[in-house]
Amino acid sequence: MHVIVAAMKQSKILYGGLRSLARLLQRPEWAGTRYTILLDENTFQLCLPQLISSVEPLQEAEFIEVPVGEECKSLEVAAQVWQTLLEGGADRSHVLVCLGGGSVCDLGGFVAAGYKRGIRHINVPTTLLAMVDAAIGGKTAVDFSGVKNSIGFFYPAALTVIDHVFCDTLEAEQALCGKMEMVKTAAVCDPALYRFLISSNSESRIQNSELAQVARLKARVVKSDPYDHSIRKILNFGHTFGHAIELYCSLPHGLAVGIGMKAALYLSAKKTGLPEGVYHEYSQWLKKELVNLTSNLSSFTLKDIERMLPLMRQDKKSADGELRCVLLQDLGAAMIDVPVSDHEVRDAFLHL
Repeated sequence: MHVIVAAMKQSKILYGGLRSLARLLQRPEWAGTRYTILLDENTFQLCLPQLISSVEPLQEAEFIEVPVGEECKSLEVAAQVWQTLLEGGADRSHVLVCLGGGSVCDLGGFVAAGYKRGIRHINVPTTLLAMVDAAIGGKTAVDFSGVKNSIGFFYPAALTVIDHVFCDTLEAEQALCGKMEMVKTAAVCDPALYRFLISSNSESRIQNSELAQVARLKARVVKSDPYDHSIRKILNFGHTFGHAIELYCSLPHGLAVGIGMKAALYLSAKKTGLPEGVYHEYSQWLKKELVNLTSNLSSFTLKDIERMLPLMRQDKKSADGELRCVLLQDLGAAMIDVPVSDHEVRDAFLHL
């Protein structure tokens, strides 16, 4: 028996921002389309006016407001959005516009994938983190039973719109979250860009060219492995530790991943031959970047570590109860599915 598996259609990324979206939605193939804008309280106040004034076809759109941050990523909130779409008469030609950070893009893609077996959605990420990570690649998910991103689909957006204008609304901590993900992608894909990012002034503004460069790197990896079976796993660098830290410490995703990368680099120096200088250089950069944060950061106790170990075992990258991590042999040379023992995890956490 021959099984035919259709390739996942890739999202079209518009690097020209809202102006390019306005031009595209004026084309005949989008004529007569009805839109609903999914947003949260922050993007309603700070970003919706910019979107509506720049993209005329969206001026008649309805909108649905969801809770801010990770709280919106639940089956309950998804059900409320589906209910609103049904009551509004949304059919399969309807388009959901996701205006927000990674949580809104995750939820919106999940809702679009499930509604009437799939409707189109457009991601308009409004945080640096979402622009270089969550809005690209087609992974959509909600959290379930205390486990992050445990229920979801591979369902790419019809369009992803990258507009640097939204970065002007970000607080310093949100901007750093995005930079952490940029550094992660560069560490596994582009050593020269990694060196540039960690050597740049912590107060310097991320440029459009750097944003586009990282977005293209991620899109290229996703295209080569859309369903996350092999090479795409390198983008999970720092995430096995990071997701546990995020859940246990209630830290923003980007900061947790940044700290998780330090743990992964420590293990890489111990297990896979990464030059120790790379670990020490990153540690100094991370310390410098975190010094002015308002988030409460402290050392992990043994009790903390024992409580985080079960969270790590629930990570999607684990297999048969065995922890698996992405580690580096060198910058740009990642190894996937590296088994890591509980003892090694404890050692890495204690060195944070």
